Amino acid sequence: MKTININALEQDIVAAVEALRNESVTLLSELVSHASLLGEEQSAQDVMKRVFSDDLELEVQALTIDESQIKDHPGYSPSLVSYEGRVNVIGTHRPWVVQGKSIIFNGHIDVVPVGDERLWTQPPFQPWIDGDKLIGRGASDMKAGIVSYIMAFKALKRLGYEPAAKVILQSVIEEECTGNGALACLVAGHTADATIITEPTAGLMTCQMGVLWLALEISGKPAHAAMATQGSSAVDLALALFAGLKSLENEWNEPANRHHCYSHHPKPINFNLGKIQGGEWTSSVPSMCRLDIRIGFYPEKTVAQIKAEVEARLDALFLAHPAHLSAQYQVTYGGFQAQGCEIDMNQPVITSLRRTYADVIGEALPLVTFEGATDARFFNLYGGIPATCYGPVGGSIHGIDEWVSIDSMMDVTKVLAVFIARWCGLNHAK
Repeated sequence: MKTININALEQDIVAAVEALRNESVTLLSELVSHASLLGEEQSAQDVMKRVFSDDLELEVQALTIDESQIKDHPGYSPSLVSYEGRVNVIGTHRPWVVQGKSIIFNGHIDVVPVGDERLWTQPPFQPWIDGDKLIGRGASDMKAGIVSYIMAFKALKRLGYEPAAKVILQSVIEEECTGNGALACLVAGHTADATIITEPTAGLMTCQMGVLWLALEISGKPAHAAMATQGSSAVDLALALFAGLKSLENEWNEPANRHHCYSHHPKPINFNLGKIQGGEWTSSVPSMCRLDIRIGFYPEKTVAQIKAEVEARLDALFLAHPAHLSAQYQVTYGGFQAQGCEIDMNQPVITSLRRTYADVIGEALPLVTFEGATDARFFNLYGGIPATCYGPVGGSIHGIDEWVSIDSMMDVTKVLAVFIARWCGLNHAK
């Protein structure tokens, strides 16, 4: 790693981070070992409470999501499971002398399902190391980023310094399906001058897509399979409707219809059939089918506009299908109703982070567009808080043998530690 244009104190900060390498790997391994799937985040959040309280000596809050406080917010997405017993963990540092600008570091503790576990080289929640890679579900998305902001703060503490401004560390739930965890933090009044989310972007995020989840529920006409022409298959109709809906995906991907951020992307818009449930009996024409579908859309579009376009296309497809007289369908919404956003690259937090990266790493910070949704939207669209994503290099995200680069995680930690020193300023700790 080249190191240029940093002063003696910043060199000490970089060295202090590197001295935490083994501790960083140990903490990441511990976090990955907790299978923090939707509704099962608590044991991992208990680790976060311990680290924030015992290791970093922060003021710690366990924030339960109160759905009554967020359900009328424009950023709310319909929840999928109860919030009882599930919390965000927030650690707050308040300096004894305020000199600089405040910052939120945000990360999500929840992970997605592992898929067919037989495809994994080793059990997905038993992390293992292969060279520079730490492998396991959630290693990249996004527990390594959480470790980076923890260890950046810890390195400064080890040197006898504290940030000279408020620093809020957030470990939130439900980023992978609603974002209501981050929204609840915002509604509860946790604000700062800027936010950095340590998602595994391998660069600096410049924009992100909107994402809509919907369920397409079809009822058909059952019949004995030997007399299938007397029935109407809900499964066949469901698949035909989704195949027709892909024509809308193709239209949005046309160059003339693209948002400028995605003008050179090979295929920015994706409609994904994530789950399918249907049928009752092998020898019966199926009477029901449900498709769970994810729709990506461009930042300038609203959720309401996308719903209207999708519903109009589905209605036209259904009426054109020969089975429409003996079947019916409905669209329901649960999970993401997330608007996209484009990030103002002239914001001070952006220019400061880019400069810090260049000084510490010795090259320009790559700029990346993101084809998914992140919690950055809440801060940018609803909080008046400039936010972006910057985190480690990883791979197989949502896939098999998910991994993160340990060297990259440590580079991110070094950049964040020096960034804190510059953005917040430093006090000698009391």
